[in-house]
Amino acid sequence: MLKEYDILCASDVSYNAIVFKCLADYFLFVQDFAKDRYGVPQMVQSQQKLDRVLVRVQELTPEKADQLIWVRARIHTSRAKGKQCFLVLRQQQFNVQALVAVGERASKQMVKFAANINKESIVDVEAMVRKVEQKIESCSQQDVELHIERIFVISQAEPRLPLQLEDCVRPEGEGDEDGRATVNQDTRLDNRVIDLRTTTSQAIFRLQSGVCQLFRDTLTNKGFVEIQTPKIISAASEGGANVFTVSYFKTSAYLAQSPQLYKQMCICADFDKVFCVGPVFRAEDSNTHRHLTEFVGLDIELAFNYHYHEVIESITDTMVQIFKGLRDKFQTEIQTVGKQYSSEPFKFLEPTLRLEYTEGVAMLREAGVDMGDEEDLSTPNEKLLGRLVKEKYDTDFYVLDKYPLAVRPFYTMPDPNDKKYSNSYDMFMRGEEILSGAQRIHDAQLLTERAMHHNIDLEKIKSYIDSFRYGAPPHGGGGIGLERVCMLYLGLHNVRQVSMFPRDPKRLTP
Repeated sequence: MLKEYDILCASDVSYNAIVFKCLADYFLFVQDFAKDRYGVPQMVQSQQKLDRVLVRVQELTPEKADQLIWVRARIHTSRAKGKQCFLVLRQQQFNVQALVAVGERASKQMVKFAANINKESIVDVEAMVRKVEQKIESCSQQDVELHIERIFVISQAEPRLPLQLEDCVRPEGEGDEDGRATVNQDTRLDNRVIDLRTTTSQAIFRLQSGVCQLFRDTLTNKGFVEIQTPKIISAASEGGANVFTVSYFKTSAYLAQSPQLYKQMCICADFDKVFCVGPVFRAEDSNTHRHLTEFVGLDIELAFNYHYHEVIESITDTMVQIFKGLRDKFQTEIQTVGKQYSSEPFKFLEPTLRLEYTEGVAMLREAGVDMGDEEDLSTPNEKLLGRLVKEKYDTDFYVLDKYPLAVRPFYTMPDPNDKKYSNSYDMFMRGEEILSGAQRIHDAQLLTERAMHHNIDLEKIKSYIDSFRYGAPPHGGGGIGLERVCMLYLGLHNVRQVSMFPRDPKRLTP
């Protein structure tokens, strides 16, 4: 036991002092009555099955007071003070204060061990749940704390983290004012796994999961069928140049810009009402706050009886059900995000406000914007119109109907009363587009003419056009951007915040 001090003995350090320290350490080790109550056990390789029940941090409430429980969580922070150590244990977006103190169940060495566990390490803790007299404001579980009796490190984190979680959750502008560290977006994305552990990120992506679930549940209850469509296709699905080309054996193929053509083919195959959730690829060299080269599309297509407004009403009702579900079921997540990124609560109307494109243009002109009747809305004009609509109608969600035909895809049905316009629409949240849709052309001859007008190779979409030669019901639909819905509902400023591993023109990793 003395060998580690041999080099020191050759120096000027007192030999007696070294011997004394060795003996002291030895006797402390021998006298460590709690040595079986802490440590680093063998790596979990599924050697055995334990009957031990692990309690969720979220479930630690006063009702569990005076119960001895086991918890698995991360070390969020630690602070040693004399003969005790305070830990904050974190599990997703919930955390609880824990205490290790020298006493009958914990030795001095055990306290020291707990204090030296690296932040972000995963531990198993056996502890007594105790009520606290004063709320612990810094934790989600404010009414209880854990008095630790055993603590074992299941997975040790490295001592130096690429970023600190407390810096990642600091409210906007707070770090700039008092000189504390802030974490920029690229650093977050470069170390995304760490960034995703923050309470804000956990809340964002749990709410995003909720959007998908509400979308599926609402449409399933309406009689829709969920479908899966190919993402490797033979021709650009939107008829444009913004596609990714991939090698496909001895020829070339493209990554789908949308499931559009296949949704329509399913309607022609008598599925009547369909939806799909899946990746969408856009080869747009746009480095903006709202563009990604890969995002998740929530797509809807349905046959209608007499008027395409039946489609609009079905989609807007679906969106309203999503908004209600988020409001009623995800308040914890909404409030968690709001602590870091403050925003006004999202407002919507029932029924949803619907304006015609010409009305929107008129509102913009009244506000001083110079634009033509058939000109597409620019991003600044979209945002301005959103503000004008909010001021006039007090809603963050609305529909703009009857877009100019010239700015829509080839399969869009022209307006029967004015060929300059079309039976198409966009839907907006907080002044930004989240859905583009239309009545589709269901006549093969008209569809062929419109495809030729857009210079699309008819041979490459032959199977699509042929679908309409054997009888096709009038139908319409739309494509929703999942990430934009989440970004705008929460009032966030960049779509990368709501994309788990974002892809844009400058980012292909992680």
